Amino acid sequence: MEQRVLFRLSQPLKWASLFMILLVSFIQLQSLVVEGAILDDDSSKVLCDMDLSSFLPLPYGSLPNMACKPLWNSYVLRYSQSKNNVITIVLSSIYTGGWVGMGFSKDGMMLNASCMVGWITTEGRGRIKQYHVRGFTPSEIKPDEGQLPLTSVPPYIALNGATIYLAFQLKYNKTLKTQPVLLAFSTRYPHHLHLPIHEDKTTISFDFSSGDADSIVDVSSNFIKDKRTHGILSLMGWGLLLPFGAVFARYLKHKDPLWYYLHVVIQFAGFLFGVAALAVGLALDKKLHASIPTHKGIGVFVFLLTVLQVLAFFSRPSRDSKYRKYWNWYHNWLGRICLFFGAVNVVVGIHLAGAGAAWKIGYGLLVGALLIICIVLETLLRIKWLQERDIPPALSTNSL
Repeated sequence: MEQRVLFRLSQPLKWASLFMILLVSFIQLQSLVVEGAILDDDSSKVLCDMDLSSFLPLPYGSLPNMACKPLWNSYVLRYSQSKNNVITIVLSSIYTGGWVGMGFSKDGMMLNASCMVGWITTEGRGRIKQYHVRGFTPSEIKPDEGQLPLTSVPPYIALNGATIYLAFQLKYNKTLKTQPVLLAFSTRYPHHLHLPIHEDKTTISFDFSSGDADSIVDVSSNFIKDKRTHGILSLMGWGLLLPFGAVFARYLKHKDPLWYYLHVVIQFAGFLFGVAALAVGLALDKKLHASIPTHKGIGVFVFLLTVLQVLAFFSRPSRDSKYRKYWNWYHNWLGRICLFFGAVNVVVGIHLAGAGAAWKIGYGLLVGALLIICIVLETLLRIKWLQERDIPPALSTNSL
């Protein structure tokens, strides 16, 4: 009977190993996804040759010396810069609902950027407003605020066919040359002027003085790469290795000392992934100058708890020591607290980063699979304990 129970205990572990392999493959596949595509030459030529005067008022409908450049996805930038440093901008993109935005930033980052955002309401009315990005949550993106030097010419928004046009005019003290430009969109509509989180975004550096296509350089690739690296390291450490290391310690005790070596190796690897995730996260925090005290505070707190766990490993008393049971309580409960707050921080990080649905679904599947595995293994373990308790003790020789 015991062998059959142990066999049933080993089966979910095989499925867990298979799931770990699939998750790693999924994360590697995610890193290969292209963030955006540029319009081909034929499509951009047709768009740039379009007459805007039929649906855009002056001065947007007839820009003198207009330059037209495809930027990202279906985004096309038309602009004209006068001798007195007035820049007239018309940004167009395929529109399927929600909002479309173009921002100006000093360092290429979203934080502290000033953006022009437009959308068509469900009643068919166009809305265009300036927003100031003070933080990463919708409540911290303030409407009717910002540092863009708008002229007295009112901004304008129009929908022509399936294409939306955002038009506005800026006046600078000198000729605008290379400028970091942010592009973003969401298919969800603003609610009481609060913008839902973007579904995709990019940052480019555009030279408004020359308009040369060679001057378009992606300056957000390193930031996006660091953010993805931070997320992958966190998922590998707190979402995969550390939870499964704890599972092995609880449900493989009958494989002594194999369970101990597996637990130590996997937990130490998870600890290294956690340290790497913290290092990348702190570097991102330094670049962004962002105010994310919850995510950062939980991360540092969990890191300190894991350091205590590592130190506890080197101070583990022997099995015969009277302090061993207290050490076990400390080690087990501190480990559970670490895993809980680590999982919470992963969820907070995914939310703050504005990660796509693939990250949310992937982590949800991982947590769900881990819970199912634990429930199955815990049930089988309880059954095994009940069977061992119901076996009558062997009769002694003296009683015979």
